[in-house]
Amino acid sequence: MQDQAPVLTFDGDVATLTLCRVSQHNRIAPDDCSVISSHLREVAGREGIRALVVTGSGEKTFSSGYTLGAIRDQLDSRFEDMLDALEVFPLPTICALNGSVYGGATDLALCCDFRIGVAGSRFLMPASRIGLHYYPGGIRRYVAVLGLAAAKKLFLTAQAIQDQEMLRIGFLHELVDRRDLASAVERYVEGIRACEPTVLGTMKADLLQVAAGRWDEAGLRAHYEASLRSDALALRLAALAGKS
Repeated sequence: MQDQAPVLTFDGDVATLTLCRVSQHNRIAPDDCSVISSHLREVAGREGIRALVVTGSGEKTFSSGYTLGAIRDQLDSRFEDMLDALEVFPLPTICALNGSVYGGATDLALCCDFRIGVAGSRFLMPASRIGLHYYPGGIRRYVAVLGLAAAKKLFLTAQAIQDQEMLRIGFLHELVDRRDLASAVERYVEGIRACEPTVLGTMKADLLQVAAGRWDEAGLRAHYEASLRSDALALRLAALAGKS
């Protein structure tokens, strides 16, 4: 595949966003941030889509992160805004890490709901090594998802970690052989398809609020009580009763 901006494709009820600079380890160029944000809006506005998969081209690197040469002059709000939009994206998101992950791409992956990696991959957060203090949203996600101990190791030593440690600290939900990556993603998609879409949307939003420590108790209860009164619950319970 020729190097180009991230590409969005659709296959039935699944959208796939692919990083496409394989000769440059799928780096994220400054203008790619606006492209990805536009793709996210397109997927969110398209009816019938159940899940978004984020992946990279090739078989070596998921992404090497933000273009190093653009960090001082072009690392602006577009990058953070894009990541924040992915984090709160209304549909379930699956990061299919086709290879190793570095720098800002580690946060891109953390913004996704599920992360599936391949054996032999590695992880590196070099911010402190290059003299960059990480932006607030990224630090928040690292601590919220990976915990303070793991975040300290990754940020304060800039040591690379290997696939098994990526799994152990919770960066990866699953670690699979490369040949099994597509089928693992499909398992997650099938699980998502089996769930009620409206409930997935409200529960994802509420889980993110609770994780951030700023949830609205009344709002959470309203979602719960609305589901109790919903036709979807009645229909699904009736179907289960009919099978018993």
